[in-house]
Amino acid sequence: MKNMLLVGAFLCAVAATGAETNAPAKAKVIPASTNVVAELFDGRTLAGWKVIPFGGEGPVKILPGGVLEIGAGDVLTGLVYTNKTVTQNYEITLEARRTSGSDFFCGLTFPVGTNSCTLVLGGWGGSLTGISSIDHMDASENSTSDSYKFEQQRWYQICLRVTPEKIEAWIDKDRIVNFEIEEHHLGMRAGEIEYCMPLGLATYQTRGEIRKLHLRRLAE
Repeated sequence: MKNMLLVGAFLCAVAATGAETNAPAKAKVIPASTNVVAELFDGRTLAGWKVIPFGGEGPVKILPGGVLEIGAGDVLTGLVYTNKTVTQNYEITLEARRTSGSDFFCGLTFPVGTNSCTLVLGGWGGSLTGISSIDHMDASENSTSDSYKFEQQRWYQICLRVTPEKIEAWIDKDRIVNFEIEEHHLGMRAGEIEYCMPLGLATYQTRGEIRKLHLRRLAE
């Protein structure tokens, strides 16, 4: 419980760094040092990001207040991060919400060493959470699968932590993933979501919004 409260405090601290700044549009390479927070999305441009031409994808817009809107497509709508990033010992924090639709409003693809996985928020009818894929099983099938009641239009604080030993994830103060990596195969679900590798964002037939997207390098 104490650790969960500390994580909650960290999330609040990181969220506070999401205010608008006068930083240059070009995203910076993330320094290899402890406790450094880097912007992944500057709130004004798509610098460092590329919209993925899935075919039938929805619109991607930047809204007032530094909000990235990922529209509802026929299937997937998403972006891939084009700058170099870290692959171990890091945390990604963001705020996300679903504004329409009933499937995942935030599919966060993230690197784990030489592989990538996706943190699914609100999939399979709107409530499923989990990591896809583990041992070739989707988020709906493996041990990280869980259900969370997401409210439409509500912002949620998300924290994802990746170390060589574990993948952890929180929604607000609730830890939803606590997965030990050893002796497990990690990878992507086969299909178009692979275009989000190594780091990307996607929605499925759903409009979602993202803001305050940061990466923090952890001590090795």
